[in-house]
Amino acid sequence: MKQDYHYLQASSDNPVKAIVQGIDRDVEHGEDLLMLGLGIVMLSSTFAPVAPPVVLLPLVALTFAISVTLAHRNYRKMERKLFASMSRLSNQDIALLRPIAAVFAEVPADSLAESFNPAKNLKRTLKSALGGILINPLWMPIFYMMGLQINAEKRLSSLNRAIIGVEQKINSPSAWV
Repeated sequence: MKQDYHYLQASSDNPVKAIVQGIDRDVEHGEDLLMLGLGIVMLSSTFAPVAPPVVLLPLVALTFAISVTLAHRNYRKMERKLFASMSRLSNQDIALLRPIAAVFAEVPADSLAESFNPAKNLKRTLKSALGGILINPLWMPIFYMMGLQINAEKRLSSLNRAIIGVEQKINSPSAWV
């Protein structure tokens, strides 16, 4: 199966709308990945009677790590596809999409190696350690991964706001005059 590396579709008469719809679909996919991870974590308490915390809590952290990794890859793919699509557009169309592109510049996704490295994220590491001290040391990785999940959600939320703004510009009658 051939993957699309841009958002432009041959059947679309308005390339900007096609790009906005495509990136909106991918943002929803990223949100779904994060919510799936959170949902699985919420269901983990049903296994508490049969699985000891030594087993269950690392699996919760692993679930967060997997959902964050998948959402991160999705975010990077959206960025590549957006800029590949923008390279094929006129300056007027690029100007309409600039708020979406600005989100990728203002809220970049750190590399996964940096995100998962506690030494490079001292603030998140200290918050996780404090939570572990207050609750249980086995919760430290969960708090750390939860911080990564929250950052991924913030990136997608910023992107969603930019998409809504561009959609409003596109759908207003004065945008094409």
